Amino acid sequence: MIKQHIFSAFISMFFFSCITTGQKKEGNDSNPSLVQVKEVEGQYSFYINSEKFEIKGVGINYADGHDFEALHKAGGNAFRTWTVKNAEQELAAAEKYNFMVAMGISIGKELYGFDYNDTEAVAKQFEKVKTIIKKYKNHPNVLCWVVGNELNLLFNEDETLKAVNPKVYDAMADIVDFIHQEDPNHPVTLTFAGVIEEHLKVALERCPQVDIVSVQVYGDLENVEESMKNTGIQKPYMITEFGPMGFWEMPKTAWNREIEEVSGPKADGILKRIEKGLINNKSGRCLGGFAFEWGQKQERTPTWYGMFHKDGSQTETIDNLTKLWTGKYPENRAPRVDSLFLDGKKATDNVYLKPDQKYTAEVFASEPDNDTLVYKWVISKEVITRSQGGEKEIEPPAVIVKVISDKGDTFNFITPQEGEYRILVYVYDNKGKAGGGNIPFMVKK
Repeated sequence: MIKQHIFSAFISMFFFSCITTGQKKEGNDSNPSLVQVKEVEGQYSFYINSEKFEIKGVGINYADGHDFEALHKAGGNAFRTWTVKNAEQELAAAEKYNFMVAMGISIGKELYGFDYNDTEAVAKQFEKVKTIIKKYKNHPNVLCWVVGNELNLLFNEDETLKAVNPKVYDAMADIVDFIHQEDPNHPVTLTFAGVIEEHLKVALERCPQVDIVSVQVYGDLENVEESMKNTGIQKPYMITEFGPMGFWEMPKTAWNREIEEVSGPKADGILKRIEKGLINNKSGRCLGGFAFEWGQKQERTPTWYGMFHKDGSQTETIDNLTKLWTGKYPENRAPRVDSLFLDGKKATDNVYLKPDQKYTAEVFASEPDNDTLVYKWVISKEVITRSQGGEKEIEPPAVIVKVISDKGDTFNFITPQEGEYRILVYVYDNKGKAGGGNIPFMVKK
């Protein structure tokens, strides 16, 4: 039986600047930091070389963006990954800026066809994991091991959730046991999509030795304390992904297209959920979390989850994180977009337009620093193949339309041929910050 890691206190107001940032001892890749999760009077926290460490973290998928300097300037002290594909560059940046890294290890998912009844494939995967642990276990900037990502995510044909093969967690138990034996300096976590009691309990029955339970919640972040309490699970937990409302949580058009919040209300919602689910979490079990994501990715839209735009512009959400982590907003703040209309309608009004007709789009935006706003309007086709579980999705192409007039906050154009489209507006301050929004619309006769 593997000896259990020690657990300790966590004060869930981890974002505030008055809390210690948990500076670690200097070292090199042969001098690992000793990371523990210790319990003191019913409170849990990370300790690095005996010093409390409270996460101010984000998720970084290197290919989607990795502005480490911006994270440092914003007051962040940690990031999580999903794979070790770019671990060398990530750990080098961690050393430079004194970040701790929750190291993600890519694990086969049933959602993408990995068969846990295939003992040869499972054994081969185990050997790959062993190599990863041995290679990076002594790096001083490793915080913990994140084994797999949302391995519980699997769907029936009608898109309802389906239980995964329990052998998934037998394989994870072998991996956790190996890590505990090979690397006693770092705790291990598994991540789960949502707080689904049945999924968590099946996993913990098969893999009770995991040190931390990690859940990934978006709109449900504000309910995470109660949801985790209702499971009866006594382990400490992290929120390894949180952010805007997920596309599955938002209204859809009559033709089944997801509706994204515009950037102002989106940033407000994230902040509200952080305050309720993390800062004011009184469970004593929450170790903090990682905001998703520190970069830009296409998932239903080019702006749904990323805290940056494709050109590197930062959004209002980064301003809010900076305020939480440092106690003050950055000197230059992002433009705020409060609402967007097409033909006088909001996205939730199911916008149907006729082909080859003139229509008007209007955005309502403001600038906290009184900078001059610059607007960019784009009309694109809709996503053809929607990704599952956050995998790569192809951004649809822009559509060339006849522009009648473009006055910045008001855009008049001639509609294209019949089909599904989305109008997007990007609002810039020309100082590296941006806001925006979009509306799906249907063109039909």
